[in-house]
Amino acid sequence: MSDPLVIFTPSGKRGRFPVGTPVLAAARQLGVDLDSVCGGRGICSKCQVQPGYGEFAKHGVTVAADALSEWNAVEERYKSKRGMLDGRRLGCQAKIMGDVVIDVPPESQLHKQVIRKSATEREIAMDPATRTLYVEVAEPDMDEPSGDFERLQIALREQWGVQGVEADLPLLRRLQGALRQGEWKVTVALHKGNHDARTRILDLWPGFYEGGLHGLAIDLGSTTIAAHLCDLRDGRVLASAGVMNPQIRFGEDLMSRVSYAMMNPGGDIEMTKAVRQAIDRLATEIAAEAQVDPASIYELVFVCNPVMHHLLLGIDPVELGQAPFALALGSSLSLDARELDLGSVNRAARVYVLPCIAGHVGADCAAVALSEEPHKATDMVLIVDVGTNAEILLGNSARVLACSSPTGPAFEGAQISSGQRAAPGAIERLAIDPVTKEPRFRVIGCDLWSDEPGFAEAVGTVTGICGSGIIEAVAEMRMAGLLDARGLIGSSEQTGSARCEPDGRTHSYLVHDGSATGGPRILVTQTDIRAIQLAKSALYAGARLLMDEIGVDKVDRVVLAGAFGAHISPKHAMVLGMIPDVPLDKVISAGNAAGTGARIALASVAARDTIEQVVQQIHKVETAIEPRFQEHFVNANAIPHAVDPFPELARIVSLPEVSFNTGGGSDRRRRRG
Repeated sequence: MSDPLVIFTPSGKRGRFPVGTPVLAAARQLGVDLDSVCGGRGICSKCQVQPGYGEFAKHGVTVAADALSEWNAVEERYKSKRGMLDGRRLGCQAKIMGDVVIDVPPESQLHKQVIRKSATEREIAMDPATRTLYVEVAEPDMDEPSGDFERLQIALREQWGVQGVEADLPLLRRLQGALRQGEWKVTVALHKGNHDARTRILDLWPGFYEGGLHGLAIDLGSTTIAAHLCDLRDGRVLASAGVMNPQIRFGEDLMSRVSYAMMNPGGDIEMTKAVRQAIDRLATEIAAEAQVDPASIYELVFVCNPVMHHLLLGIDPVELGQAPFALALGSSLSLDARELDLGSVNRAARVYVLPCIAGHVGADCAAVALSEEPHKATDMVLIVDVGTNAEILLGNSARVLACSSPTGPAFEGAQISSGQRAAPGAIERLAIDPVTKEPRFRVIGCDLWSDEPGFAEAVGTVTGICGSGIIEAVAEMRMAGLLDARGLIGSSEQTGSARCEPDGRTHSYLVHDGSATGGPRILVTQTDIRAIQLAKSALYAGARLLMDEIGVDKVDRVVLAGAFGAHISPKHAMVLGMIPDVPLDKVISAGNAAGTGARIALASVAARDTIEQVVQQIHKVETAIEPRFQEHFVNANAIPHAVDPFPELARIVSLPEVSFNTGGGSDRRRRRG
């Protein structure tokens, strides 16, 4: 009987360990980023983990209730004295008894992840749904008796042209005191969404209020949650922050989470609770960073893919996991923040959720369309929002198509042997000398390259390789002749590099050996190559399917959106065949376009009307049921492609014609030039 399988999220690292192995020990052996400073005595709390139980279809495991050793006295003492969230365990105390999935929360990670969804500079025409107005209200008169609220309504109508004003009971209780304290002068915070018939008063203050009026634009992704705190008066971004989506412990990709909901009664409720709590904490943290009161946040705008959309709203996502992939709600939605259990923001705060395009193309894609405006383009533009699930838009002013492609988490460093999320110490850039086959690289948190003086002292331990790093590593291996067009790594004899090491029936390429100083050996394995091939093939096949549908063989421009897209080298993406062949100067990064779209919707009621109309005009192509998708996917497995020509790429890169077998036998290399 084999040892229990342990899978750590969000890193995706896994291994088998004897029964009784402490979770902390397993994490250390796998190179999982789990902190501990007390030597495993259960007093520092740094090694807290969150085990997951039930069916995990993505990982092919079922986690039993007794997968970890029983709660012990050390954990009980720690929780009673210092507190610990329900469900958490101390990694130094919990022992592995069976197959288990263990999430390492951000606060337990020694190298904190870098959430790279920063705000992009953008001029936005301000037309917010929420605003403040200063009004002077007539005093009560014995001869003309009327209520204070009625006279406030009259003042707003006469002084500002605002009609149809309403207020809830908690605000009405404060009204008389505020009017008298302000000597019949008050400032009111008003909200009127694009579908609201009436204007509601969210808050009021005696006299002239000069305090903050803020909103949150939130990009709720399957891997990360990014938020931008904005001033609702002028649109300025005051702070940006992000956290890992805690739903990762239920499944790294969307279908895994749908499967979890299917196989575990109440699983959707668990995931909804987890993500709402994370958003609430994020709101508190971003307000603290900007040094503003969270109660000054009066509006939130959300963009998210359909599964995240349903789980945020507390809707079971099961129907999205099976044809015809029906949405419970596709149109935009306005509601109170209280309905989402968001207690850290103002009690009267309002929420706007952008419309989804279709069952697999969500509000995040709608936000990208709002930001990048393909419907206004004069050229044929391909927009790719690269993430765990890639959303793709293709078109121009005549017609816009959209699809979703299941790339999986490999582009973000998950399911890669030495992969990790973006964090200090992770390799993010890499180059391989085509003659010596020696690598040089750069890590997050340091501007030096590995072959430059002072690198080792500045970096310390190189911890792994993140998404942009693995993309460059695979592309560089192809350009250096270490990898053939089929994606096979050659042996040391075939490639002329001792870094190509035997690995069972295949080979791996050694990028960095840190074992002499207690660090990990970082390799690119044949399994890693396959994971990248599958991810890039899904991305390219989705784009090619849209090109077929619209009737073009090439595009004029490629826009890479999303946090990951902002860090992809266009040259390396082209070498891999991630995107269609275009001149490199026509491949541009739009940064976090979904987040930008959320900010535009936060700042402008007119923009909400616009995107709701545009979404109705975008034609959705369903990759899951389109036979040509599979054909394109298979052809895209080759690097860069088995069939499609890449003339623009050939002008800048000459890829070696090499062919390797898997057994490491005779050298069958062929070179061109």
